[in-house]
This record gives sequence, structure tokens and C-alpha cells, in this order.
Amino acid sequence: MLPFLGIVVRLGTMNVNGPHIDAAISQIGARLKRIRTQRNVTLTALSESTGISKSTLSRLEAGERRPSLELLLPIALAHQVPLDQLVAAPQVADPRIQSAPRSVSGRTVLPLTRQPGGLQAFKMTIPASQTDPDPQVHDGYEWLYVLSGRLRLVLADHDIVMGTGEAAEFDTRNPHWFGSDGGGPVEVLSLFGPQGERIHVRAKPSPK
Repeated sequence: MLPFLGIVVRLGTMNVNGPHIDAAISQIGARLKRIRTQRNVTLTALSESTGISKSTLSRLEAGERRPSLELLLPIALAHQVPLDQLVAAPQVADPRIQSAPRSVSGRTVLPLTRQPGGLQAFKMTIPASQTDPDPQVHDGYEWLYVLSGRLRLVLADHDIVMGTGEAAEFDTRNPHWFGSDGGGPVEVLSLFGPQGERIHVRAKPSPK
């Protein structure tokens, strides 16, 4: 493989004539000169190996000549470097919006949905120290799924311990609390919606 074929091209929603591209192009000349001088290569020697005139190479390094692929490819080949080492094109930012976890009452909560209203999804990590029930009442409906650990759920008159893979759903107008059973931290997937908005299961396993 030729060394200059190591370039990685990233495409995205970006104006090819925008300020990021102009800034990258403006830095190519200085980069060309730095790479050449680091290798102790004279303009005359580079001209002989690339077939590009010495004056053109000098103008490229001075930023007086706009670089083109026809000029940069022979230079990259002569220096035995990837083309992107000469160009250093700006990377397109990751378009995904990363949610940041937050601490709520000592629990680490990671929001998984963004739209306001309707069902809201959260991944929650509950420390092993949260074992004392403190039942609350509020409007809404909640669905819990235990990802890891053992979850203690206090719901009205019920006090149960749920293991990994178990799920529960309940009307939050009933006094409720959930935390660790004391044996370690718990990871929970929580879906919460307004009163009357519930999880609708449309597919169930066939009975054996």
C-alpha cells in the first residue's frame, strides 16, 4: 500500500467552503516546510524527487499557492508520509449527543430519553448503603427492570426483593420506595410516565 493512502476521509454535514476548511488549508504551507526541514531535505532535492518546480514548492510553503491534490500527493510520496499528515483536515464532530449522568439523592441517574413529556427512561445505579425505606407518593406510573444486583421494592403493604432480570410496574400514587437489599449496588432501568400512560406489551412468548 502506498503510504499516502493512509488518509481517512470523514464525511458529514459541513460546508466545504467554510471557515474550518479555510483554516486547515492555511496551515498546510507551514506544515509542508516543517516536515521538509525535519528531514533535512532542500527545496532543490524535493523538486527533483517530485517533479514540482522549486518556485512552486516555495510558494506552497509560504502560503502563496493554494495546495491541490496534484501537488500534495507527490510531496507525501516523496516524504513517505500519509497525506493526512500534510493536510490534517479538521475532524467532523460526533453528531451524537451524549447524555451526562447526574447524582440524585445519592443515586447515579443517566437519562435515556430527551423529548419532554410522555414516557421517560433512565438507567439508575443505587449504592448498597441505600437500604432504609422512605415511601413517597406522586402522580405517574413506573416500570422497573433490574439489570444487576438485588433491588428491594416497598410498595404499599408489599416488601419484596427482586433479582437480575425481574421487572415490576406500579401506580406511583401508592406509597413506594426502592433501593438496595444491602448486599451490594443495584443497576435499574426505569421507565416513568404520566398517570394513565403505561407500558403496553404487544408480544408475549407462546405457552409451551
